[in-house]
Amino acid sequence: LFSLAVRGSEGLYMVNGPPSFTESVAFQRDSGKNCKAVAFSKDGSLFGWCNGEKVNVVNVTRAELLHSFDLPKTVCLEFSPKNNVLATWQAYATAKDGTAGVPNLQLHDLRTGKCLKSFVQKKMQNWCPCWAEDESICARNVNNEVHFFENNNFNTIANKLHLQKVSDFVLSPGAQPTKVAVYVPGSKGAPSFVRLYQYPNFGGPQSALANKSFFKADKVTMLWNKKATAVLVVASTEVDKSGASYYGEQTLHYLAASGESAVVQLPKNGPIYDVAWSPNSVEFCAVYGFMPAKATVFNLKCDPVFDFGTGPRNAAYYSPHGHILVLAGFGNLRGQMEVWDVKSYKLISKPVASDSTYFAWCPDGEHIVTATCAPRLRVGNGYKIWHYTGSVLHSHEVPADQEMWQVFWQPFLDGVFPERAVRYQAVPSELPRAEPSPAQAYRPPALRNRPATSSKLHEDEPPQNMKPQLGGSDKPVSKIALKNQRKHEAKKAAKQEAKADAHQGPAQVRTPQNILQNTVPAMTTGDPEVDKKIKNLKKKLKAIEQLKEQAAAGKQLEKNQVEKIQKEAALLKELEDLELGV
Repeated sequence: LFSLAVRGSEGLYMVNGPPSFTESVAFQRDSGKNCKAVAFSKDGSLFGWCNGEKVNVVNVTRAELLHSFDLPKTVCLEFSPKNNVLATWQAYATAKDGTAGVPNLQLHDLRTGKCLKSFVQKKMQNWCPCWAEDESICARNVNNEVHFFENNNFNTIANKLHLQKVSDFVLSPGAQPTKVAVYVPGSKGAPSFVRLYQYPNFGGPQSALANKSFFKADKVTMLWNKKATAVLVVASTEVDKSGASYYGEQTLHYLAASGESAVVQLPKNGPIYDVAWSPNSVEFCAVYGFMPAKATVFNLKCDPVFDFGTGPRNAAYYSPHGHILVLAGFGNLRGQMEVWDVKSYKLISKPVASDSTYFAWCPDGEHIVTATCAPRLRVGNGYKIWHYTGSVLHSHEVPADQEMWQVFWQPFLDGVFPERAVRYQAVPSELPRAEPSPAQAYRPPALRNRPATSSKLHEDEPPQNMKPQLGGSDKPVSKIALKNQRKHEAKKAAKQEAKADAHQGPAQVRTPQNILQNTVPAMTTGDPEVDKKIKNLKKKLKAIEQLKEQAAAGKQLEKNQVEKIQKEAALLKELEDLELGV
């Protein structure tokens, strides 16, 4: 059905996906050791690579060579979304006498094989022109302004977006109308800003769909959601002036195409390691905070929906269908993964892929590849294919004297693979489960014969649903709703009191001291034991309210304090039952 491309010192080849894992006959192995650039087309039907001699393009489904271009120094290549154009980039070089070099960015017509246009593109960063999904628009950044071409006619600039200094831009995915997110870095005390425009309306700030300005930004990453309704902006500084972080300082901003914008409030200080949109476009996950890092899912109001607690993680990956989320700790972490069912927020599995430098979901939404690649790690190179339930279905390690540089799945368009029901039972595998041996903490010789004492550097926070469950309702309850609910309860209490007074005769005059003690109108049920319980419940709820205020002010709560807050809904229900005499 689909393949995995593998590039390394043994050459370039393709492996069939589950269940066979044999080498694909649809692609003839290129055994050259100088393969630098590879790319699949967006629908996975075409595959291009440069082997140090030529750039070749094959049709993978028909196993035939379509074109061969004489561009031996190609370092990068990319297909346009509808497979009409192949873009190639070679390193820019000036002539020995100092005169300008030849154009190094070529755009080739894949139907005729002819070169449509050549440009000078000095930097490798953002080298590739960006196309809208239907190829009606193509854009590239030239001298800090964005040039737009229409219908792959590269001889005429159809439009220009000129701001004082556009550093980066991203076109929206999906159908027309195309939107553009642009980033302009701040200078001379002015803030940086990101603006959203709808093509071709570029007539000044008033024509912008949305605008967000901010200080503290040396670079930004802009992420459109799939439906092109909003952009997340991670703004980073190279240096954290407070000295708290080696990674600089990051902030997360939200911009909607409707004009709304906000700073996403992250409850834990520290770096933002990763941000990922759910394919449903209405939620996103952020991994952030000093280790052990927190991970939280937010909605489009930037309110937390589910908090995964803390753990050793620095990356988040949604499955192509958005029904599963993997939180992982790669790089300088040990490769622990947590696989979560997004609909019910239940943990499916916790596999460990040690020394992984790469992770990717298979387009079928069922399988995952993890790999250890050079030059990041030059020993133990290889890849593993997993089922998300934690089973290793296939493992390949290259010989000790060889290196593996890259692995990646053949892509497919949305809808090719249907979404399947989430499984919790591990899929059977012929390979043993990758159970890492538990790491033993170092103990000095003097303590080795003594009983072990469990001492932790930090307490891990447990996962928690951020939608308070009140009265069996699944809707998130805001602070205002809670306040209104308490007012409603107070009125009920007052009515009960009035009824009790009517039965007992003339109302007793309450002392000022009594008034001070009860902010909510006092009530008696006639049963001293029940009254005592009500008083204690109100005391606990008041303490929870104070804890919530402290948390909102940014204070780090203890584990037992977080557990107290989680009991609020149950206490409110108990109070209501007691007051109503249930």
